Amino acid sequence: MFEKVNSKVVKADLGRTGPIVSRRGSMLFYSGQVHFAPHQIPGAGGAPGGMGAMVGSMMRSEHERTMIAQGNGQVHYGFQGLALHVIDLPQGGQVTADMSRMLGYTAGMQASIVSTQSQQGGGGGLRGALRGAATGALTGNGMFTTQLSGVGAVVLVAHGELIEIPVGNGPVVVDPQAFVGTVGNVQTQLQSAMSWRDAVGRGSGEAMQLQCNGQGVVLVQASEEKL
Repeated sequence: MFEKVNSKVVKADLGRTGPIVSRRGSMLFYSGQVHFAPHQIPGAGGAPGGMGAMVGSMMRSEHERTMIAQGNGQVHYGFQGLALHVIDLPQGGQVTADMSRMLGYTAGMQASIVSTQSQQGGGGGLRGALRGAATGALTGNGMFTTQLSGVGAVVLVAHGELIEIPVGNGPVVVDPQAFVGTVGNVQTQLQSAMSWRDAVGRGSGEAMQLQCNGQGVVLVQASEEKL
């Protein structure tokens, strides 16, 4: 699948991997007969007009920066000097992360746009606002994220090397800013622990947390800095 050249560059031999979907602007150089074309995740177009147009616009942000490389040659990828993390799924599986975190993936994987709001329950007021803010920090647009499933490989972008934290013997709680994605059957739920001290700026600064449950791995970057 993908081969790491160093911590910030990966290469794909299209003759072995097949077509590669990647974010635009991530191709560094290539050799051989390679062709690039715009790519769109199926079902991410959205409905025209009114609310459908607004939702469609948010969904498009999950794929509008992608392209597909096809042919026979080697393509080198990197993005803004950030660290890259390769996830191989030779037996199949599932990776969920914001599209901005995905540098690329093998085109044989099934990609879909999923709603994050529907997974996190309702609730209004201050806690509801906090959930919305934290979700926005997670997904960039606050409503949708990208899910890949099947046999293949995915490359994620992060600040520094990723830490893989197993989930299965109890919940793992992560700072939303440090959260990158999940591998396997992992459900996420935002929690708000805001008190009056947070409201007046004297709290711990950790008012929003992300609780992860299920079976799999949570990927955490070595920084609270967003991309």
